Amino acid sequence: MGSAFYILLAAGVYFALLYAVSRLAGGKGDNDTFFRGGRRSPWWAVAFGMLGSSVSGVSLVSVPGMVREVDMTYMQMCVGFFFGYLAVAFFLLPLYYRLNLTSIYGYLELRMGSWASRTGTSFFFLSKLLGSAVKLYLVCLVLQEYVFRGTGIPFEATVVVTVFLIWLYTERGGIRTLVWTDVWQTSCLVAALCLIFYQACRLDGFSVGEAVRYVASDPHGRWWEWEDWTSRQHFAKQFLSGIFIVVVMTGLDQDMMQKNLTCKSLRDAQKDMCAYGFMFIPLNWLFLSLGVLLLLLASREGIPLPDRGDELLPMLCADGHLGTGALALFALGIVAAAFNSADSALTALTTSFCVDILDVERRFRHPEKVRRWVHGGIALLFVCCILWFEAVNSTSVIDAVYVVASYTYGPLLGLFAFGLFTRRMPRGRAIPWICMAAPVCCRLLDAYTTSAFGYRFGYELLMLNGLLTFAGLWLTSTACRPKRPDPLSRQSSGKCC
Repeated sequence: MGSAFYILLAAGVYFALLYAVSRLAGGKGDNDTFFRGGRRSPWWAVAFGMLGSSVSGVSLVSVPGMVREVDMTYMQMCVGFFFGYLAVAFFLLPLYYRLNLTSIYGYLELRMGSWASRTGTSFFFLSKLLGSAVKLYLVCLVLQEYVFRGTGIPFEATVVVTVFLIWLYTERGGIRTLVWTDVWQTSCLVAALCLIFYQACRLDGFSVGEAVRYVASDPHGRWWEWEDWTSRQHFAKQFLSGIFIVVVMTGLDQDMMQKNLTCKSLRDAQKDMCAYGFMFIPLNWLFLSLGVLLLLLASREGIPLPDRGDELLPMLCADGHLGTGALALFALGIVAAAFNSADSALTALTTSFCVDILDVERRFRHPEKVRRWVHGGIALLFVCCILWFEAVNSTSVIDAVYVVASYTYGPLLGLFAFGLFTRRMPRGRAIPWICMAAPVCCRLLDAYTTSAFGYRFGYELLMLNGLLTFAGLWLTSTACRPKRPDPLSRQSSGKCC
């Protein structure tokens, strides 16, 4: 009870400061502030805040434990991430700024009509809702198991209170608030990670420099997998998947791009994307290196390892193996990560639903009231999805996030690729059916190759999914000439005839 009290006290102080920052940064609280942030955000603040949103509680809990099974081969994907961020910065961002978009799925309507736009929005909505629920579920589960254990607080109460607090400080200022609250939350997350890493170095008898050299020489410090083509960790699969995951989960994701679209100019947005992509590599190296040091500590002290890698860092913190302050640091990092990831998802889902589905600015007399109701409704959906996932989850959480993304983000990849690289017009009513059929075909193909050849698709399933969507759109499309200049030109946009 004593440690739980101090953790709750620290969390209370943390949230009070977070709420104060949100109120100071919230501005007028109108829809322009909520959706676009007034287009005045400094690029460095967006870049640093996005780092915390991408890392999230999933990385803090799952990534250190990954080294037990796959060494540090996750870094292959992180290197691919960097090249994906370059592609987003210099290919997609110019398009979004040229069209002056609030929701990036507005491009699909300009290029292929409302069926494409609403289909893309629906897949984003499903992907982001499930992905964010997975991440927030993990955070609530860890808090329940390692912080609130023995307090009598039920899991459902932990979920409801967490989501309510996120809704409370995003309800007024939206994306403008998040740019600055994310800076605060990312600072707390990175500080907690660095202090836990230093504590692990000290307990293993290393200086920081000695720890770096040990990680590089340890068998678990292996980055590359070149030989086994059937392995999901093979370099080609991990590297290419990393590129496409970033293009889809950042460049085609309203959550991540909404923050970039609040920058003052395209050049600022490109600077923030490149800086953010570069920082992602050393940060993930730090997560994985921490896992190597924790395995060494467990071996030296004769500490039994948990059944799942997700439980390695939480167990060592909760049982006092990392010292008295480690649990408080871990809890602070988890809370910061939970709020950082979920608040932007909640805001992006609200924006996409209001702009792409409801078109609130044109169809409603009081658009700000509608936006508040939508914001509250999506927060309630978060609670329901987290409780549902708690009942069915049976795999590594970080793996579950990317597997879900492979199926639900694939159609988005196919839609945008078709719009950007062809001048054909698909049949509108066929678009939703094609986008639903592609993930089903991928799932059946994965089951067949596993049983027939022993080959299981990894994260490359995302690329196959997008390719099938692209092929289906091509088969149902017709060649056409644009009535007005194409959206890719520097002039006005228009649909094909």
